[in-house]
Amino acid sequence: MTSDTGVVATGLGRTRAFLREAGPGFLVSVAVAITAQFLSDHYGAPAMLMALLLGIAFHFLAEEGRCVPGIQFTATTVLRFGVALLGVRISVELLIGLGAEMIALVVLSVIATILFGLLGARLLGRGWRLALLTGGSVAICGASAAMAIAAVLPKNQFSERNLIFTVLSVTVLSTIAMIAYPMITEIFDLDARATGIFLGGTIHDVAQVVGAGFSVSAETGETATVVKLIRVTMLAPVVLVFALAIRAAGAEQPCQTKRPPLIPGFVLPFIGLAALNSFGLIPAAVGEQLGDLSRWALLVAIAAVGMKTSFRSVFDVGGQAITLIVAETLLIAGIILAGIHYLA
Repeated sequence: MTSDTGVVATGLGRTRAFLREAGPGFLVSVAVAITAQFLSDHYGAPAMLMALLLGIAFHFLAEEGRCVPGIQFTATTVLRFGVALLGVRISVELLIGLGAEMIALVVLSVIATILFGLLGARLLGRGWRLALLTGGSVAICGASAAMAIAAVLPKNQFSERNLIFTVLSVTVLSTIAMIAYPMITEIFDLDARATGIFLGGTIHDVAQVVGAGFSVSAETGETATVVKLIRVTMLAPVVLVFALAIRAAGAEQPCQTKRPPLIPGFVLPFIGLAALNSFGLIPAAVGEQLGDLSRWALLVAIAAVGMKTSFRSVFDVGGQAITLIVAETLLIAGIILAGIHYLA
């Protein structure tokens, strides 16, 4: 009895400490999300877009102060929670409807972007480490891919700078893409499904894919999420190939830090919920409640992502690096757009 009481007390103490640390930043993110939803309800503006733009206006809160840990927690853990719950809105029928040709197009675009990054870096006089970082982050899942790839790359004096540049760049580019790409799909008169394929196949980070997709329509958001998850699941084989190639080339360097998982943790519950939904094992009322919870989690998370977005320090690495990552971004967008029109 005493032992059980001690365990409970320890658990409560840790919970209180966590709430004191993460609470302020999380509550600020919730406040921004509620404001964004209010603007959406009363003025017709997309809630996701409003949350992102309002979040950017409060970027100073993510730089220093009590809100920093909570904003970080919200932009990562709450985001993954929201994406995982999106599985209740996904079914095998949607994946089958995407078609083998479109899936092949997405996989091809990932491989082509990484190879283009290696070629472009060589032509611009930049190293292969930067090429793998930028190419992998653009092709797969933005900052998460950059950090996973950085864990297997041998370190040099530029490693930390390159990683910071890549993370900042893909965040800024994803933010721009989230706003601009839905307008591009209107110019090319893409339908809801094709728009989802384009957004999911081109935007770097999961949060911005979800924000851009659901700002257009529910069907577009669901399709974009599925396409994006196909790219995310490629993180494991890509990182493994990089690690094996580095080892074969004799460039491997022992790393004492813990490497991130090859497959992000939110992918497995997403797939599990999608499988349950495909077999009709999730009651409609439960699915609706989980869907609403997912939408609010993503709205709160994207507000935090906006607060973390900084437009400073992006140009420190040099013009060649900026040219490289922008060219990779344009390439994957061009491949997906051309593939959509060709396969259509």
